[in-house]
Amino acid sequence: MYTLGYRFRPWQDPKAIAGGPAILNYIRETATEFNVDKEIRYGHRVRRASWLSADARWIVEAELQPEAQSELQTEKTVVNLTCNFLYLCTGYYDYDTGYTPDWPDVKKFSGQIVHPQKWPENLDYQGKRVVVIGSGATAVTLVPAMAELAAHVTMLQRSPTYVVSRPAQDIVANWFRRLLPLRAAYALTRWKNVLLGMFFYNLARSRPNVFKRMLRKKVRRELGEQYDVKHFTPQYNPWDQRLCLVPDSDLFKAIRTGRATVVTDHIETFTETGLQLKSGEHLDADIIVTATGLVLKLMCGLQLVVDGAPVDLSKTMAYKGMMYSDVPNLASAFGYTNASWTLKCDLTAEYVCRLLKHMDKEGYARCTPRVNEPQLTEEPVLDFTSGYVQRALHTLPRQGSKTPWRLHQNYVKDLSMLRFGRVDDGTMEFAAAPGERRADAGVAQHG
Repeated sequence: MYTLGYRFRPWQDPKAIAGGPAILNYIRETATEFNVDKEIRYGHRVRRASWLSADARWIVEAELQPEAQSELQTEKTVVNLTCNFLYLCTGYYDYDTGYTPDWPDVKKFSGQIVHPQKWPENLDYQGKRVVVIGSGATAVTLVPAMAELAAHVTMLQRSPTYVVSRPAQDIVANWFRRLLPLRAAYALTRWKNVLLGMFFYNLARSRPNVFKRMLRKKVRRELGEQYDVKHFTPQYNPWDQRLCLVPDSDLFKAIRTGRATVVTDHIETFTETGLQLKSGEHLDADIIVTATGLVLKLMCGLQLVVDGAPVDLSKTMAYKGMMYSDVPNLASAFGYTNASWTLKCDLTAEYVCRLLKHMDKEGYARCTPRVNEPQLTEEPVLDFTSGYVQRALHTLPRQGSKTPWRLHQNYVKDLSMLRFGRVDDGTMEFAAAPGERRADAGVAQHG
């Protein structure tokens, strides 16, 4: 949480790896402190955004959801909102549905099937046999939590994931807090974690075999020499996919005590009482949790239109990891895949503020990233081998071979570019509003 948290508001909870309620409370307190909560329109689902160059503005179409409508309304109401600059902070997942493979005979199963994306509040798993299908962050979080009440939990994975245990409390951070003013302690801890994260990521990429041995050694220390570490030994190199972090070894403790088991196998079919595996083994279950991943959907499926022409994001190039070629006055918060997501979002928010101030100062109404580098080559925007990325890679923008079209996945490089680099960098095209002359330098114009 020292890197996931906001740079301007210190995280004060003793736990560095915190639970949902503590994180939600932190976000709510921050919104209240800075009066953001008063500016939010709840119950609006944005469907379409249209840019009009003649007016230098966006028209955003949103549907009012049931909680925002009166009881007398039976049809969804569409409202139009206008803005000079559109900033999208929806992440890159489809929040309506998760990914579920097409398994044979799913309807044969007589128990309950749950996808974490649609978790029922009243799910009763006490004393039940639970199978969690998956090996990602959701699965390794659910297994130890459910094992506290369930009769037994089995994590069924098609292929292993690298899992790393870290203490829930950061001893160094808590020591800093006792010795230093709150903000100084927070800043030091933040930088400690950023630099350590960069060091281990670079080690994993440059010396993957060394990093693999380190991870296997940690698993053996957790589970003993007799445990078959194949269940935590993927075929791919570290950081070809995300590493999973577990707090205070909770997953390994559940396995050591016999409350949880990891099985690496493929599903042949669902049966009335569980899952038949291709190895011939049958897993009995009362509840099956399909922690099989999410669907990647940039901007949550928002339809973008520029001067009447629909925007195909896969045909655009990402500018500084936040804007898109030939799309005016639009930015999106897109974080890191190898570090805390919000580190990059934090820098992006700062840069957007710098950009808007520059436009006000110079009297510009429009800014548009333009690809004007003839030697620029295109590459996929993400180099992960994870299934959710590969399934959606064809829908995503591209990245370029050079800055500012290159995604560094490196906080220090992005800090230099976004906090201290030039806004008018020769790639961003600025223009005054149609029919208006640009204001003299130093004179701000506000719409």
